[in-house]
Order: sequence, then C-alpha cells, then structure tokens
Amino acid sequence: MTPTDGLDLSLRRAEPDDATPLADLYTQARVAAVPMMPPALHTNAEDRAWFATRLARPTHEAWVAERDGLLLGYALMDAVWLDHLFVRADMTGQGVGGVLLDLVKSLRPDGFSLWVFESNSGARRFYARRGLVELERTDGAANEERAPDIRMAWPGCDPQAFFGRLLTDVDDQLADLTARRAALTRALAALPAAPAP
Repeated sequence: MTPTDGLDLSLRRAEPDDATPLADLYTQARVAAVPMMPPALHTNAEDRAWFATRLARPTHEAWVAERDGLLLGYALMDAVWLDHLFVRADMTGQGVGGVLLDLVKSLRPDGFSLWVFESNSGARRFYARRGLVELERTDGAANEERAPDIRMAWPGCDPQAFFGRLLTDVDDQLADLTARRAALTRALAALPAAPAP
C-alpha cells in the first residue's frame, strides 16, 4: 500500500477479489451521477461479472483508494486508455479523484486518453483543470448509452510524441480506408455497364 499525503488515503493495485466492491462502487456512482451521466444500462450483477473479467486480464489494471480499509474510489486502465475513474458519491470533491488521476499519470507517463459524456460537465472540468485536452466529440453512436461524448487526453511527458503517435494512428486508418475505397472502385468499374432503360 502506498499512503498519500494530506488525505489519509492508501493506494494499492486491485486484486481479482476486488471485483465485487469495485462493481458495487461503480453501480452506486453511476446511479448518483444521473442526470450528469445517462443511466447505466447494466445491472449490478452484470457489472460484477464485467469487473471480474477485466481484473483477470493482464492488459488491464485497477488501483483503489482506501481509508481504513474502506473503498473510496478506483481507476481502471489499459496501456493507452483510462477506462474508469470513479469515486464514491459522498466523497466527490474531497481530492480522491485527483489523487487517483495523479497516480494514473505516473503510471502512464507517455499519455493516455479517456471518454467522458458531454453532459458530464463536472468531470470535464475536473479533467481540464488537471491538464487533459479535448480531442474529439461524437454523437454517441458508438457508445452503449447513445449519448454524445468527448475524447480527452493527457499528452504525457512528451506531448509532441503523444500527438505524433495519435496522428500516425489516424494516417494508418486513412490509408486503410483509401485502399478499401480503391478496391471497391475497381470492383465497380469491372462490372458490365447497366443496360439503358
């Protein structure tokens, strides 16, 4: 366990046995966040199963913030995404989220991205005050809730390298789309001409 200064918190990496308490905190936080966030679409039982799966994956890690053994918040991430940062509803605004975000930054010095609902103005302000920048907005068609969201990012210790990597990813996607379009154009051109009406 790592103690934090001033807040009397301990931070530790989550274990598989933490899946249920993390899911319970997540469920409670999502309920309390309505209408800033759209209502969650999954039951607590589904959340528990989802967390158990995530904590078993070597690609994901979660860290918990505790006080006297009581779970106050957590962060869940993979190599390039901060998937979750949630704090108990009765502990918001008391620094727990900031401590967790600072931990994520220290663990991901090359930067990371996250998604936040457009309607969640409190979370957007929280991230912006701590150096995250807005990269893109969507209409929500790609998320389960179908609610507009915003991709934000912390560019890490070397912002030029971070944004360069993101630009390379976009270039790769554009090259793939261009190749697919060229193949479709060739297939269309090879078809016999449609008979005149």
